[in-house]
Amino acid sequence: MLKLRILLCVVFLVIVSLVALAITYRTTPQLPAIELPASNPIALGTPLPPEPSPTPEPAANFVGQVNLIIPVAGVRPEQLIDTFDDARSEGRVHDAIDIMAAAETPVLAAADGKILKLFNSERGGTTIYQLNANGDLVFYYAHLARYADGLAEGNTVKQGQVIAYVGDTGNAGAGNYHLHFSIAAVSDPKRYWEGTNINPYPLLHDRTR
Repeated sequence: MLKLRILLCVVFLVIVSLVALAITYRTTPQLPAIELPASNPIALGTPLPPEPSPTPEPAANFVGQVNLIIPVAGVRPEQLIDTFDDARSEGRVHDAIDIMAAAETPVLAAADGKILKLFNSERGGTTIYQLNANGDLVFYYAHLARYADGLAEGNTVKQGQVIAYVGDTGNAGAGNYHLHFSIAAVSDPKRYWEGTNINPYPLLHDRTR
């Protein structure tokens, strides 16, 4: 009788083990075999691959290729401040530089070109869009007090010509007289508002008047 009980216990344990093994096999996912590529040993003294070159800033593509002057009369290069990356309201970036000057200081054409648009906006106030002679850059002058007498859309202007006067229109703030000046690279001058902004500071900072 005792032997029978022992035999039954052994049979029961065997059955339980087989059931547990079957359950484990079913619930374990079968992963496909992955063939790893053969690794080739690197010989001592083999030079490391070169690091990728940093992407040049857009402004760097124009340094030395465009001849600009500081577009505010009497302002020297050392007086310029790089505010291109400064934060503005509503999560915007400045994408321009502010050139401080007294009210009514003459604003000059930064290069030869054509007046594309004379425009008044809530932010920029009295503004000018000017295309350069090559047709690939648009200069934006904002917060102007007024335009030069006789200035009109379509006018051809020469570098250094007075086109407007420094003011505080738009969202500049009362008494905060300065020129908001930006440069955009454009592929289609007819869509001058869709250009890629480039930093004017490196293009103006080392210029001599």
